[in-house]
Amino acid sequence: MKVVWEGVFPALTTKFTQNDTLDLDLFGKNLELQIQSGVHGIVLGGTLGEASVLELAEKEALVKYTLEIVAQKIPVILNIAEGSTKEAIRQAKYAKDWGADGLMVLPPMRYKSDHLETITYFQTIAKSTDLPIMIYNNPVDYKIEVTLEMFEILQQNANIQAVKESTRDISNVTRMKNQFGDRFKILCGVDTLAMESLCMGADGWVAGLVCAFPKETVSIYNWIKSGDII
Repeated sequence: MKVVWEGVFPALTTKFTQNDTLDLDLFGKNLELQIQSGVHGIVLGGTLGEASVLELAEKEALVKYTLEIVAQKIPVILNIAEGSTKEAIRQAKYAKDWGADGLMVLPPMRYKSDHLETITYFQTIAKSTDLPIMIYNNPVDYKIEVTLEMFEILQQNANIQAVKESTRDISNVTRMKNQFGDRFKILCGVDTLAMESLCMGADGWVAGLVCAFPKETVSIYNWIKSGDII
């Protein structure tokens, strides 16, 4: 399914039972509520979805279960958060094999990579797959900023299409738009800055609170995008 990087993309929480196994029944209830509320895509295994601790079999189960429930209504995005390029490439291949529609990719984990290492990491992953990619730019939590200079190089990779903008600097939306136009779709990744980011031209919202308030989150997005916010 083609990914349109616009609208509300819940970063769904991953539910577990008291026995530390996936609680797909509870996850499914929340997923169905998101779909009914009009979200535009689903992000699995993100920071809120236990990105750092999910086992491979759990990721596979989440993706396949979600695809079954979603039934081609909206795209399903799998997050990649790995410490090595080799493992990130392997995860991207699995995502494609399982049927995911796109990827959200964090910078390398554990150690702070420099400018060249970060670019090489993203580009190597992008070259290994034809899935569309959204880069997660969150220097506050992950200590690596994907700068405008980096995006200048990364735009050479056609399947790097979007950015989850979590720098906490609203003006970064303007800088991205001024420098790249519509080359990269911009999705706000910070709930408390979503309204401001959307007003400044962001295309969408990778949301967290939407897990509890899906109708309200979609309504806020639609309200802002209608232009009738005064």
